[in-house]
Amino acid sequence: MRATGIRTTNRTKLIIHALLIVGAVLMMIPFVWMLLTSFKSLTESTHVPPVIIPKSFNFDNYTKAMVSLPFKTFYFNTIVTTAAKTIGQLFFCSLAAYAFARLSFPGRNIMFILCLSVLMVPGQVFIIPQYMIMKQLGWIDSLQALIVPGLFSVFGTFLLRQFFMTIPRELEEAAKLDGCRYFGIYWRVIIPLAKPGLVALAIFTILWSWNDLLWPIIVNTSMEKMPLSAGLAYLQGEHFTNFPVLMAGSILAVWPMILMFLFFQRYFIEGIALTGTKQ
Repeated sequence: MRATGIRTTNRTKLIIHALLIVGAVLMMIPFVWMLLTSFKSLTESTHVPPVIIPKSFNFDNYTKAMVSLPFKTFYFNTIVTTAAKTIGQLFFCSLAAYAFARLSFPGRNIMFILCLSVLMVPGQVFIIPQYMIMKQLGWIDSLQALIVPGLFSVFGTFLLRQFFMTIPRELEEAAKLDGCRYFGIYWRVIIPLAKPGLVALAIFTILWSWNDLLWPIIVNTSMEKMPLSAGLAYLQGEHFTNFPVLMAGSILAVWPMILMFLFFQRYFIEGIALTGTKQ
């Protein structure tokens, strides 16, 4: 009976791993196709039936993409806005999460539920009010318009709040006995212990900011104020699109995110896993 149970368990694990491998392969297909297309000629990219592997790898597409667009400006704008949003989210979301997780005040649960209700509303609903605010502030076509609306998020607050609740309260009580005030407990006790959760939020924020397309196109008009995601839209013509050059530009835009995830995937997975261990 025991041997039968072990065989059943091994078979189940084998099926699960097989399904995960199939899912991973399916997820990789669009990226592999984009990479191969970036080396094709224009004829190969539009050929029917499709040409999977190019006859000769054409690196000129990357040169054309970098000549067609000011990638240095796009990289600068993207790095500045992404860094500012990430720092802002880590600070403001962690403060709000600490208040909801550790402080007792009237209406705490009601306020938290109201904050969570924002997640049920599509983000497109806020575009017009945000645009009007940016217009009143005189920030249209500026980096401030890209940064300020992304300095705080309800999702980041929820993520860190769940993580903060897993930290033993005994550590907080010991800090109070040592004379620590609320901000001191937050800064010296909670934040150092919440590193995996902070890294997970940072990765989410970096990905969202790096890939943000709709808002930059709406609020900015000049190419000098565009991030990478919106700047790539200039490679798509109204009547004709050079797909190999467009795919080459896309590869130039996504490679930093791929490297970042490869280096920080352990913290990312740990942070996501631990945020759901306590309600």
